[in-house]
Amino acid sequence: MPKQTNYNVGIYVRLSKDDERAVESLSIENQKLILTKYCAEQGWNIVDTYVDDGYSGTSFDRPAVQRLLEDAKTGIINLIIVKDLSRFGRNYIQVGQYIDYIFPTYNIRFIALNDNVDTLNGNSTAMDMMPIMNVFNEWHAANTSKKIRAVIEANCKAGKYRTTYAPYGYIKGDNPNRLPVIDPPAASVVKRMFQMRAQGISPKHIAETFNSEGIKVPSDYLAERLDRPNHWVTNHLWSGTRIKTMLHNPTYLGHLAQMRTTTVSYKNHKTVKKDQSEWVIIENTHEPIVSQELWDKCREMEASVSQGKKNRTGVVWNLSGLMYCADCGNKMRLNYNNTTNGSKKNPRKYFRHNYTCGSYSRSGKMACSSHYIKLKDIEAIVLADIRSMGRADC
Repeated sequence: MPKQTNYNVGIYVRLSKDDERAVESLSIENQKLILTKYCAEQGWNIVDTYVDDGYSGTSFDRPAVQRLLEDAKTGIINLIIVKDLSRFGRNYIQVGQYIDYIFPTYNIRFIALNDNVDTLNGNSTAMDMMPIMNVFNEWHAANTSKKIRAVIEANCKAGKYRTTYAPYGYIKGDNPNRLPVIDPPAASVVKRMFQMRAQGISPKHIAETFNSEGIKVPSDYLAERLDRPNHWVTNHLWSGTRIKTMLHNPTYLGHLAQMRTTTVSYKNHKTVKKDQSEWVIIENTHEPIVSQELWDKCREMEASVSQGKKNRTGVVWNLSGLMYCADCGNKMRLNYNNTTNGSKKNPRKYFRHNYTCGSYSRSGKMACSSHYIKLKDIEAIVLADIRSMGRADC
């Protein structure tokens, strides 16, 4: 490729939340000042300054760096300059891939000013040392991550509430540990939610009820309370999944349950749920919204049989969800088929209903046998049992 003589520069600056605790020399403005001055001394044309403020260098999933790389590939800029290698990134594999392979492919010059790294001078000592510097930068990120995790865990065990917003039904208090304080309007909705579940109403039906009554979802409610637009991605409707998650939040019992999630690693920031045994739980830290009795009733409802399923006409048949196979223990499935009775001139059609083993219906005779029981027969047995218990009470 021809050697570049006229440079169109893209200045890249980055500051993570961890860097904000460091010295002033890492500030966004300081980086801009140093790099702008250097470019002016060289007589280079600065096309744009790309700023990622508050982003970790362990991932390249940053808006400004992605825009920078796209502009470089399309020829808008042909020189990228950063204060040092760690500003560009702290993932030694990806940093090396860009500098050693991608940038040369597009004839892009790269400079890390304070590290004396300049791809135009490929034989320099700094270029030889660059892989080691990249590894050190990633080690620094890993070490910082461990320290931060240790501090977070210590604060959680000390009862300090570390969250941006309290769960729906609470607001963050002004006390030293910022413990949750009940927000009466939302708390009444939460308590009603638990009461409905304790009565056997499914999370899906609770959501449908809240939607029909126009009750605002937590994000809309929070945005309204803070008098600002709702920036969260939402369809503004309650869902069974949202209800189920809230029904399992120990915060409503008055307990702090923290560190319930983590990230895959310091380089992969995908959030994953932790096993409950790994949570940090401190009991009785704030006023509960629901009682232990109500909480336990909801757990009993979940442990019991599920609600019956509706058919295509919206009907839930008697005993649906309550029938279990005596042989394999799996739930039984209600089947029905058209049956014709009567004379040829006057045929009568009716449905014949019976419960069959769900395992057999799904997997055949390798799972269970083909036994069944008619719906009318099991209803008669249950009715007779109820009557006998009624006579015994008399």
